[in-house]
Amino acid sequence: MTIRIGNGYDIHRLVAERPLILGGVKIPHELGLLGHSDADALTHAIMDAMLGALSLGDIGHYFPPTDPKWAGADSLVLLSQVQTLVKANGFRVGNIDSVIVAERPKLKPHISAMRSRLADVLELKPDQIGIKATTNEKLGPVGREEGIAAYAVVLLFGD
Repeated sequence: MTIRIGNGYDIHRLVAERPLILGGVKIPHELGLLGHSDADALTHAIMDAMLGALSLGDIGHYFPPTDPKWAGADSLVLLSQVQTLVKANGFRVGNIDSVIVAERPKLKPHISAMRSRLADVLELKPDQIGIKATTNEKLGPVGREEGIAAYAVVLLFGD
């Protein structure tokens, strides 16, 4: 059995007139994340971790922001495509651990739904997906509520 670990990071700017989507869940908030796709920073960090574990590059390689095909794309659809790549390379996700860094809104009420949405796409049990939320203690761009960041670590098993 082969084991691979990957880590991922993503950050997107908060702006008006955009939905706030994290882990595939639309979260009520007056600001949303700006990006070429739906700007789901958590899902993007997870995808980068999955790709990184297999030395397959990053999501920009597969879903470039310069390609109009990906404009407004649902990140869970992109995650499904990354999952297909992982399987095609003979691996499966063992577990995911992640952190979302945001001053607002409070994310704890939405974590269970995020875990369920991600688990459905990745064919996992929700308890294989850890999602934590924290603030940046008012420091830096995240602390000034200019953006939301996410970090993820993924463990892959191969035959």
